[in-house]
Amino acid sequence: MSRRSVEVTTDLVLRAYRHGLFPMAEGRAGDKLFWLDPIKRGVLPLDGFHLSRRLLRSVLSDSFTVTADRNFAGTIAGCATPLPDRTDTWINPQIERLFTELFRMGHAHSVEAWQCGTLVGGLYGVALGGAFFGESMFSFARDASKVALVHLVARLRLGGFTLLDTQFVTAHLAQFGAAEIPREVYKQQLADAVDRPAIWLADPGGAALAAEFRGLARRGTD
Repeated sequence: MSRRSVEVTTDLVLRAYRHGLFPMAEGRAGDKLFWLDPIKRGVLPLDGFHLSRRLLRSVLSDSFTVTADRNFAGTIAGCATPLPDRTDTWINPQIERLFTELFRMGHAHSVEAWQCGTLVGGLYGVALGGAFFGESMFSFARDASKVALVHLVARLRLGGFTLLDTQFVTAHLAQFGAAEIPREVYKQQLADAVDRPAIWLADPGGAALAAEFRGLARRGTD
């Protein structure tokens, strides 16, 4: 009995996210995608984000210029770049192509951190209703990805999002309050979030962002 492969399209990816699945490749050189539906799902509570006073100072300083949706292609390429502690990546050319198309469609978004006109950090993900599915982040300079994450959380809160899916929990994300929840609980939160109206705010304005940063820091710890 033959097995017919299914073409992975942007429509299929969006439908998968809506039901709690997400795609990955086995490696940068891999030519096939597989779908994950973890028993434990990583989430970063938007009402429980931990922003330290030290990182707040970095966010409010002029160390980085932060933008959103300015250079999606560069951001996903940065996430796919091998690093000393990450010699391979699950982002293959097919993933790049699919998510770049999702960006063109208005479903995928990026947050970029710049220094002297050079992209040094950032992250990207997918927005559906009030849910944001974080895909990957990178950093070529100290605090670059952390600052991008703080900007993401501020934009999501200002835009009315209720769920930030991190897929898995790493030590890097745990310091901000990310935690694992059972798959069944995640899917309940997901079903509620994707049907909620929310707005992706690429540029909410400096005053609104600064107020949100300070509000986050009041909940955080040094």
